[in-house]
Amino acid sequence: MGASSYRYMASSFRQTLGDEGAALRHERLLSWRRENTVTRVEHPLRLDRARAVGYRAKEGFVVVRVRVRRGGQNKRAIIAGRRPKHKGIARMTLAKSLKRIAEERAQKHYPNLEILNSYWIGEDGKEKFFEVILLDPAHPQIAHDPRLEWITGAMHKGRVYRGLTSTGKEGRGLRWKGKGAERMRPSRAQNRREERRTQTKVIP
Repeated sequence: MGASSYRYMASSFRQTLGDEGAALRHERLLSWRRENTVTRVEHPLRLDRARAVGYRAKEGFVVVRVRVRRGGQNKRAIIAGRRPKHKGIARMTLAKSLKRIAEERAQKHYPNLEILNSYWIGEDGKEKFFEVILLDPAHPQIAHDPRLEWITGAMHKGRVYRGLTSTGKEGRGLRWKGKGAERMRPSRAQNRREERRTQTKVIP
């Protein structure tokens, strides 16, 4: 039994990540840097990966390319006296992944759509690039599709901001089950609130 066409597509994309694909990769990144932060594309770059995360070539699907700056963040300098190690200006590591930030930026650009999924397509020394798949809940092709109609529900409105996408669930620690993950469900914040509520103050 021969390999599927999607396997050849994945192999072709992997070749662009090596030395033999350096020229093509350089041209792509050069053109992507000149574009806007959120750019709509006609077709996904990695069709095999897009299909794996839910993309279908039908009306109601929108694919955008999002650029996100790499690295941590800095805070403004504190004027008041403080030990340098406690100022907290540099090396502020984000709690969210860059992929999750890319999804949120795509959602802000298209507020009437909903995020389905996303995947990595490239990076350079300063930025990372992702392709984000969005769905139009009001489109008849989406609303009448038995496999996609779930996204039309009110509970999925703004799902990316509540960590309900695949990347959001991974950042919330919902990829693990069993021992060591007891505090991840329903959420770490909810468990902290329950602990504070049940704590009793001991008066000596």
